[in-house]
This record gives sequence, C-alpha cells and structure tokens, in this order.
Amino acid sequence: MKKLLLLGMAFCASFTFAQERKIPVDTTVTTQHSVTINGARINYTATTGTQPVWDEMGKPIAALHYTYYTKNDVKDRASRPLLISFNGGPGSGSVWMHLAYTGPRILKIDDEGYPVQPYGVKENPYSVLDVTDIVYVNPVNTGYSRTIPETGKEVDRKKFFGINADTKYLAEWLNTFVSRNNRWRSPKYIVGESYGGTRVMGLSLALQNQQWMYLNGVIMVSPADYKVFRDNDPVSSALNMPYFAATAWHHKALPADLQSKDLLEVLPEVEEFTINELLPAIAKGGFIADSERKAIADKMARYSGLDVQDILDHNLDVPTQFFWKALMRRNGGYTIGRLDSRYLGIDKTLAGTRPDYSPELTSWLHSFTPAINYYLQEELNFKTDIKYNMFGPVRPWDDSNDSVRDDLRQAMAQNPYLNVLIQSGYYDGACTYFAAKYTMSQVDPSGKMKDRFDWKGYRSGHMMYLRKEDLKTANEDIRAFILRTQANGKSAKY
Repeated sequence: MKKLLLLGMAFCASFTFAQERKIPVDTTVTTQHSVTINGARINYTATTGTQPVWDEMGKPIAALHYTYYTKNDVKDRASRPLLISFNGGPGSGSVWMHLAYTGPRILKIDDEGYPVQPYGVKENPYSVLDVTDIVYVNPVNTGYSRTIPETGKEVDRKKFFGINADTKYLAEWLNTFVSRNNRWRSPKYIVGESYGGTRVMGLSLALQNQQWMYLNGVIMVSPADYKVFRDNDPVSSALNMPYFAATAWHHKALPADLQSKDLLEVLPEVEEFTINELLPAIAKGGFIADSERKAIADKMARYSGLDVQDILDHNLDVPTQFFWKALMRRNGGYTIGRLDSRYLGIDKTLAGTRPDYSPELTSWLHSFTPAINYYLQEELNFKTDIKYNMFGPVRPWDDSNDSVRDDLRQAMAQNPYLNVLIQSGYYDGACTYFAAKYTMSQVDPSGKMKDRFDWKGYRSGHMMYLRKEDLKTANEDIRAFILRTQANGKSAKY
C-alpha cells in the first residue's frame, strides 16, 4: 500500500512540475562550425534563437525564430554584406532555402532532389556564406515562431496575417535585429521565395520609408505576384503558355520538329505567340471568330502537348490543374507536379480535371521535415518541444491593398543603389517563369530602370536549387549579383 501511495505521488508530481510548452521570447544559442565553399575552408558562427515582436506599448506579442550565420575572422564587418532570407506560403517556414540553397548545410538528397535515407544534412560547397553573412527568418506561426499567447482572443491576428501587416511588423523586427547585431553599416540584401517575392517587394519600401534602412539588392526566387494569378484575367491565363511548352518539352510531348530543338530555342517562339496572339485572343472571349479560335487552339496544342479539343472545350483558357492531370494521361498515365512538373504522380483514376495530390511537395516534405528538426536541435543545439511548422496557421490572409509592385518601383527610384535579381525554374507551374518576367516589366513600365533588373532561368522547378546543377549555378548567380552591386565608393545619385 505504501509503495502504491509513493507511485501515485510521483505520478502526480510529474504533472505538477511539467513545464508549459512554449517558445522562449528572447534567447540565443551559439555554435561553431566550418564548411568548404568553392575549395576554401571557412569557419563560421551559427546563432539561432528568438527575438520579440513588440506592440505599441512595448509588450511582446510574438517571438520570431531565426538562424544567423557569420563568417569568422572578418576584419571589417561593416563592409561585409548581410543577406536576409524569407520563404513564402504565406505560412511557410524558412527551412527551404535555409537547408537546400544558400546556407552552409544542405539536405542529403540525390542530384535531382529526391529523398535519400538516412535523412540528414551535409556541407553545401556552393553556399554564398563566403561573400555574405546570412539570416533566415521565420515569420509568425512558421517554423518555431509563435504569437504570444499562441492562441486565444488576446491574439490580434490582424497585426500579422496580411500583405501589409506582414510587411510592417517584419520591417520593425529587422530594425531591431540589425541594431542588436551592429549591421547598420553593412550592405543589405533581402531574398524571398514564392510568396516571399511579394514580401520582399513590400519590404523594400517599408524598410526604406518606415525604418530608414536602404538596401543594395532585392532577390526574388520563383516569385508569386498576386496581381498576376489572383485577378483571373486573360493575362494570368495566357502567361502559363510558355510554362506549358517547357514542361511538354521536358516530357517529350511536343511535335518532333520542336522536340529536336533545345528548350531555349523553343521558348522565345512560344513567348512571342503568348504576348502577340494568345493574350488578345483570350481577351476577346465570345467575340472571337471561330476560325481564329481554331487557329489559336491548334498552336496551343502544338506548344503544350494537349489535345486541340480539350483546349477548345476550355475556350482557350486552360487551367493549370487540368494541364497537370491531362498532359501524360495517355503517356504512362501519370500526373505531373505543380511546383516542379518534372515530378510524376499516380492518381486513383485517369479521369478527372485535377491531380489527387502534389507529388513534388510530398517528396520535399519527405526529406525536409526530418532534416530541419534534426539540424536545429542536434547540430545547432536549439532545444524545444514546440513543433517546427513547415506550414503554419496564418489563414485567413488579408490580400487587400496589394501595392508591392509599385512599392518596389518607388524604392528603386528613391535609391539608386537598389538592384533586383529574379530567379525562376522553367518547370514551375505555380509561379511560372514567364509570369516573373511579366512582373519585372510591370514594376518598371517606363523601362528607365531596366538595366537594374536581372532575370535568370533554370531547368528545374519552383525550388530550382534541389537539382545539383542548378544549386551551383543559382548560388553563383546570387554571388555575382552581390559582388556586382556593392557601392565600392560610388555615390548614390543619378
């Protein structure tokens, strides 16, 4: 009886002294590492932790988790660039570019980006840490970042979950981060992937006009421009055509004369057709002549690998979901991926208008999720029981008053140092490469700043860096961009 009583007391004590599961509001953990980049051994410091978001009264209302890498033995930190990295979603953690692109450690995956067990990380021989320090930021409810409190009526979601709210609090958070780490004199760059492209366009002006922090560069990786694909107009539909052609070429679904050419020989022809013929045809709607409709559908079929009748049945406005389902319906019976259309999936039935699932995303989560949890907790020694949110609860998201295109244009006009690099994968069906080119043209419709824009394309998808060949090339493009856009004593003036 006495033994049972003692066991009962111990059981109760385990509940009495159990800790509440929550993220620290303000903390850091520092570790030392080394990596070989382009043949040179580099020693670096990794600092991972949390920094608060405060309200107007100075009360912490969120804790953002970040990981900050600095190269050791730098004599002049003021002249060393700082790269600030975001992913997208909205609602996605910074894991993707952190553990697969620019950071000093990358996933253990095969050369095309597919999972390999045992899961984990390895050195990244192409990281840009040789030319810039890097901080990876998790916005609220992504990664380990959380509101304070995590749930409840006290949480004012309007402060975080919308295009303009996101920009405002992140700009203020970055002001604190730059001040704490003595980086005000450093050249600064912000990079965002997918929705992160929207984020960094908005941040370019918010940092400049609200925080008085001027940038040297904005890098957009597979950028999402809501004004393209949320307006559901003829422009958004037509801009998909070059992506259709690239993907059909990859899967050998084009006519022999096109298939025999290199991809980069095919795409200019399709782009010209898209702007000069397809876009006006879709804009005509029901007023298009039957003969013109048929001629346009024939060309679309030639460039996309789809059946002419399927295109006519959609009134020339072919949804991307249908393309992913239909392209290989009679060629192996596979579906293709949304974010990277090189990936293949298997549906329950061949019939239907959209795939059952996204084969590329399931593949990525397969390898990224165990790797980020292992890496942060075991290699960087950040211990927590909080779940790492690969995708966090940020909905509903307020998309209203989207002015980010003009924000970037104004930031560039005000700041002669500010340059833009856009990186896209030809096989990205979510944020297509031609939509990114279109965004670039619309940010600066006058063309007066076009020499400060640079666009790079890669033979992969949304996360082009998962393919080893593109990992090397894309990092080199960022490295060259950072080195090229240093002021080097030149005054900021026209």
